[in-house]
Amino acid sequence: MASKAQTLAQAERLFAFCRNSGAQPVQTAVLQPAETLLDLYGEDIRARAYVTSDPLRGEQMLRPDFTVPVVQMHMDDGGDPARYTYMGEVFRRQERDPNRPNEYIQVGYELFGGDDPAAADAEVFALFSEMLSPFGLRAATGDIGLLLAAVQGLATTDKRKAALTRHIWRPRRFRALLERFGGRSPVPESRKRLLADLDRHGVQAVLDAAGPEIGLRSRDDVAARLAALQADAAEPPISVAQVELLEDILSLRETSLNALAHLRDIAVDMPAIAPALDRMQARLDALAAQGIDVDLLDFEASYGRTTMEYYDGFVFGFYAEGRPDLPPVASGGRYDALTRILGRGRAVPAVGGVVRPELVLTLTEETAQ
Repeated sequence: MASKAQTLAQAERLFAFCRNSGAQPVQTAVLQPAETLLDLYGEDIRARAYVTSDPLRGEQMLRPDFTVPVVQMHMDDGGDPARYTYMGEVFRRQERDPNRPNEYIQVGYELFGGDDPAAADAEVFALFSEMLSPFGLRAATGDIGLLLAAVQGLATTDKRKAALTRHIWRPRRFRALLERFGGRSPVPESRKRLLADLDRHGVQAVLDAAGPEIGLRSRDDVAARLAALQADAAEPPISVAQVELLEDILSLRETSLNALAHLRDIAVDMPAIAPALDRMQARLDALAAQGIDVDLLDFEASYGRTTMEYYDGFVFGFYAEGRPDLPPVASGGRYDALTRILGRGRAVPAVGGVVRPELVLTLTEETAQ
């Protein structure tokens, strides 16, 4: 295993590569305000981050990644376009796998602004592809924007679409909701009884019979939830055809050009995804212009669904196929919506990625053997 000094030396080399590619070096605080991250990710982030408390600054988190603070910095006073690079430690709690590090170094490259998102996506991907070219890694790509568009194209209520959208990054929960909204999963007996009581007696009577209020939710909160359950139960299920189209998209794994052709066929019956496919075509053209062989570039429609939840467009990762035990050596994607949230309504196009120096060092040592 490489020492920390060796990893830092490798990080410096990667950092220099990014600087030489035109990026401005920046740094962010190791301690980040917990409020910002909780607003973005909800309480789930506590399971993945180290939380501490400061008597003056309130709850703080050890930096789980760089993207959020770099976006905040740029939205406060950055120019357009702008390219940044950074190097430093990030911290992630590991509750299941003791072999995964809870502290490691990242080197990143972020591109903000510009008037050609496809070209920006291609620039960032090509930078990491060139950086990692000595190792023969497999590149995987996806598009969260395609999945978001597919959900928005479903013929169902806005509330159902909002619930599915919220859980795009939680595949098991998303699957359970899709099964429920599609009428495939049986309604639990307890919910059947509750809905029957609501139909017979109404929300207020059911609440009155429930006993004293316990917990943080107010009576109004619970009443709103009961009314929402009742309204949803009255809605027809999402059609079998639309559920199958969405499942077809989610399961798609092909080379990029073949994937695009298949998705064009799906778009005949799901036209809401057509703009996302036009963006995908533009991105593939831009990647080809950067020298990327798009004929061999893998596309996985569900790729990126278990990463940080701010990605909302193109996503990518680089993997050592001979080392399936290793996480992605580098990964990244587009996160326009995050700039809108942290920019208080002002948004700019943004895409970036990170590389793990200790993994690059591992591959360097293996290549030399």
